[in-house]
Amino acid sequence: MQIAKPYRISSITEIHRLMGMPKPHHPLISIVDLKGLKNDHDINAVVFDLYVISMKRGCNNLIYGQQKYDFDEGLMAFLSPGQILRGDENGIPAELEGWMLFIHPDFLWNTSLSAKIKKYEYFSYATHEALFLSDKEEGVINDIIRNIRNEYHSNIDKFSQDIIIANLETLLNYAERFYQRQFITRKIINHKILERLERILNTYLENDALLSKGAPTVQYLAETLNMSSKYLSSLLKQLTGQTTQQLIHNKMIDKAKEQLSTTTLSVSEIAYGLGFEHSQSFSKLFKNKTKQSPLEFRASFN
Repeated sequence: MQIAKPYRISSITEIHRLMGMPKPHHPLISIVDLKGLKNDHDINAVVFDLYVISMKRGCNNLIYGQQKYDFDEGLMAFLSPGQILRGDENGIPAELEGWMLFIHPDFLWNTSLSAKIKKYEYFSYATHEALFLSDKEEGVINDIIRNIRNEYHSNIDKFSQDIIIANLETLLNYAERFYQRQFITRKIINHKILERLERILNTYLENDALLSKGAPTVQYLAETLNMSSKYLSSLLKQLTGQTTQQLIHNKMIDKAKEQLSTTTLSVSEIAYGLGFEHSQSFSKLFKNKTKQSPLEFRASFN
C-alpha cells in the first residue's frame, strides 16, 4: 500500500484557506479553534513549515508516530517545522475539540525565543509522546492562549510582538514543568520502560550483535522502544540521573569489568568484543568511568 505524500503547509494564510476561515489577523501567528471545523479536503498527512502547539480532546483516530491516540482527555503536542501529522485511513479527524497555535519561524526572528526555543526538547519528541494535562494545568495553558489571542486580535503596535513572545515563553516553561511532572507521576509505566530497556541492553550485550553491529546506539534503543531519542533521554534523566548514552556506556563498562576480572582475554580482545574498533577508545572510556586503566583494574584482582 502506497503512503500518500504529505501536503506541505508553509504559511498561516494557507492554513486559514484550507480550513475555510477568514484571512488571519496576523500573517505569522494564529490560534485556530478546532471545535466545529470540518476536514473537507482529501488530505490525511500534513507537514508544517511552522511550529505547531496544540491542545486536543477526542483524539481517538489520530496517528502520531506509529501509535494511535485512544482517549478523550486533554493533551498537548508540539511539532517543530518539518514534522508530519498523519490521520488514519479515514483522514485527519474532523470532530476534535481544542485549539492549535501556529507560529511561523519568522515571528521568532531577532527575539529571545529565536534560539531558546531549541532548548525545549519536547519539540523533538515523537508526536505520540504527548503531554497529558490535569484540569488545573489545562486551565493555566488556556489562560495564556487567551492572552496571546487577545493581543494579536488587538491593534498591533510596537509592543505586540514582545508581549506575545513573553506569553509564548511562559507557555513553554509551563509545558516543561508539566512534562517533568508527567515523568514523575507515571512511575509504573516509566519503570516498565526502564525494565524493558535493561532487557534490551542485556540481550544485545550477550549475543553477537556487538561484533556484527558495534556498540548499541541511542537511536537503536529508542526505535526498539518506539520512542524518540530525546524523550527517552529525558525520561532516563528523571529515573536514573543518566542520559541514554551514559546508561549504554555504564552497561558496557560493567561487562568489561566482568571480563577483566574473570577471563584472560587481552584488553584489545575485550575492546573488540564490545564493538570498539580501537582499543584506545575503549581504554579511554574505561578510565573515564572508573578512574583506572583496564590493566590497573585487572591487577587489583591479583
